Amino acid sequence: MTQSPATPLPAPKERRRLRESRSLTQTDMATRLGVSRATVRSWESGRSTPRGRMREAYTRLLAAGPDDVRPEVTVPQEVISSGLVGAGTNREARSGTGRKRSARAGERPGRKRAEGRLTEGLPTEEWLVEDARAGLSEPSLTPAQAFDALYAFCAPALVRQAYLLTGRRELARESVERAFQEAWYRWPEVAVDPDPAGWVRATAYEYALSPWHRLRPRYRHPEAPPSGAADRALLDVLLELPPVYRRTLVLYDGVGLGLPETAAETEASTPAAANRVLHAREAVAARLPELSSPEDLHRRLAELASAERLRAAKPRTVRWYGERRAQQWTRAAIAFTVLLIGVTALTMGTAPDHYEAPLAPPETIHGLPPKAAPGPLSSAELKLRARLRSQEMNGPERLIPETR
Repeated sequence: MTQSPATPLPAPKERRRLRESRSLTQTDMATRLGVSRATVRSWESGRSTPRGRMREAYTRLLAAGPDDVRPEVTVPQEVISSGLVGAGTNREARSGTGRKRSARAGERPGRKRAEGRLTEGLPTEEWLVEDARAGLSEPSLTPAQAFDALYAFCAPALVRQAYLLTGRRELARESVERAFQEAWYRWPEVAVDPDPAGWVRATAYEYALSPWHRLRPRYRHPEAPPSGAADRALLDVLLELPPVYRRTLVLYDGVGLGLPETAAETEASTPAAANRVLHAREAVAARLPELSSPEDLHRRLAELASAERLRAAKPRTVRWYGERRAQQWTRAAIAFTVLLIGVTALTMGTAPDHYEAPLAPPETIHGLPPKAAPGPLSSAELKLRARLRSQEMNGPERLIPETR
């Protein structure tokens, strides 16, 4: 997360005027910033405001115009040609001389600052898509090299974000590795996604917040809390929030996504996401009054995430485990299919092909009187009826049917 002061932005009407003065449409602006046209429209109408690196890129684009804007990021050559973050990047990155400017005096070019930033290493929207029209002939990478480039940029930040969601170090690493294994399994789909980092982030968040982890023996007991008292207090407050509120707060105040992007990733409406952010902030401020300011909360989340030494596995290891898992599931599916075919064939071979009614042999039954057919009464039956009618009746009166 960026710890530099917020870049001043023009008024909403002034943003639109500056864009139109440089002959840029909202679609052109959205393409250069890597966001949707609706996001640019909301910025110009005043409904939302860009934050973090996106705010700086948007301000530079309004001030410098379409021909002078260059993103101040260091982009490896393999990522440029992989197509993961767009069609291209700035000229300095293509020539190998581009370096990220430091916000602190005396800091070396390219050196990572704000060591605990949640978004450090992520291919964010600041990578402007503007060289697709230049007709560059960059050598394409293999799928494994493109995956490794995406993993190198996303994994360190995603592990820190997953730790804020779960409070567990092992589960945070496992969530990120499982997300990238799923991405490698579906790499043809992820490689052409407009936001592959967002795809992996959503998958990692879903796995980290799954309620089934509480049934696993290794996750039934809590892990050791952070060493600092302030970090423990903040982590306890985060873990007391409902999972959906915790996820929304990390995305908006931690990662720095805009409100529409946060709502889209959490599968909620924009008003619902805004209410979740407000309620989560109120819950944090009630326990920690010093974090009532969003800027202070933004800074403390970065410090909490950077307090733990969380490292992700090597990309080659993640790919190997992903391929092994896919092979095991494939073999299990094949074995189950073969077993089902064998049981079906055995059933069809042993089952009768037509119905045969069972024929029981006749047997004579002794000791039972023969069943009388309906007809007139015999003389013995008539005498018995007359005798019964002639006897006095004991007990309460009751109706007796009479024959006529």
